Amino acid sequence: MAARLLFFFARRTTVLRPIMCAVLVATLATRSQSRGQTMPNTAADSLGRFPRVEGSNLEGEHFTLPTDFKGELNVVLIAFAREQQRDVDGWMPFLKTIAEARSDVRVYEIPILGRRYRLMRSFINGAMRRGIADQAVRAATVTLYIDKAPFRGALNLPDEDRIYVLLVDREGKVHWRADGRFGAESGAELMRRVGRVRPNTGDAGGP
Repeated sequence: MAARLLFFFARRTTVLRPIMCAVLVATLATRSQSRGQTMPNTAADSLGRFPRVEGSNLEGEHFTLPTDFKGELNVVLIAFAREQQRDVDGWMPFLKTIAEARSDVRVYEIPILGRRYRLMRSFINGAMRRGIADQAVRAATVTLYIDKAPFRGALNLPDEDRIYVLLVDREGKVHWRADGRFGAESGAELMRRVGRVRPNTGDAGGP
C-alpha cells in the first residue's frame, strides 16, 4: 500500500515547507490526488460552522480559532496533503490582492495534521519556521494537530482529497466556500460575497 506524504514536506514559496523524511508514516491511508475543481458553495445551511480549535502560528503565537482570527472576515485555506500544494499556491496571488485592498480581510493557511503528531509539533513547527523567510507568511500559517473527522464534520467537508477555501468571521460563521484550484469565477464570487457581508468597510493600505 502506497504511503501518503504529509503536505509539509513540499518545497514551496508560501507554506507547507519540507520537514524531514523521518516524519513519513507508512501506515497513513492512501488517498487520491486533489480533484483540482473549484466548487463554490454559498448555501448557508450547508456550510457548517468553524469549530473551536487551538494551534500556534509559525511565530509561536497561540491561537484559539475562530475567535483569534485577526480579520473581520478571514479567507482560510485548509490543506490536508502534500499533493494539494499546487492548489494552495494557485489561490495566493488573487487572495493577496484582496488583503491589500481591504484591511478588514485577512488570509490564513491552515495545514491540518492528525493528533498523532502532537508530540512532534515543536519539532515540526520549528523546522517549518526555519524554512520560511517571510515573517508575514509565518504569522499567517496556523498548524492544527487535531482529530480531523470532527473538524471536517463541523464544516461539512466531505473528504481530505482537496483543499478548501472558506470565508469565515470571528464568530465562526462560514459565509462562503470553494474547493480545489483557483478559477476566475470562484474569485469573482468570493469578491462579491465579501462585498455583501461587509459592504464599503474595507480600505486600501490597512495593516
